[in-house]
Amino acid sequence: MAARHGTNRRTGADPIVDGKAEAIAELMLEVAQCFFRIRALGQKTGLITSWGGGAFGFMRSLALLGPLTVPQIAQMRPTSRQRMQRLADELAAEGLVEFIDNPKHRRSKLVQLTRKGAARYGELSAQLLAIASTMGVALDEADIRKTADIVRQLSDDVKLRSERLS
Repeated sequence: MAARHGTNRRTGADPIVDGKAEAIAELMLEVAQCFFRIRALGQKTGLITSWGGGAFGFMRSLALLGPLTVPQIAQMRPTSRQRMQRLADELAAEGLVEFIDNPKHRRSKLVQLTRKGAARYGELSAQLLAIASTMGVALDEADIRKTADIVRQLSDDVKLRSERLS
């Protein structure tokens, strides 16, 4: 069923299928499978909450970008503002983030890491790096960085296509 690399075929109303298209489709499926495995590992190690919330990613955004509104954080992810609000509220209840006044908008508070949140983010980052340091031992750093760049480009392409459909 798969076309050979470098060849094209046309079947009825189907688009032209070529080696590059098949390679991109295979990459997308592998990335999806890898994501689910990463999520399962993250849940087992505490990097991801048991209900799937992206606490680490949420805190990472605040650590890298500084205080943000919940809608700003939601716009960075393929998720709803309501889901990010739930996560923000849970992190605030744990004392990891706090809501502060937003000088640019009266009603939309900024979320920022607390000292406890910054310390927890540092612990989680160290844990992630410890796990990552034992993975991909047979892979070259340049290849890993190139792959990350390729996945980032494909992710940006998917995001643009998704936004056009909204």
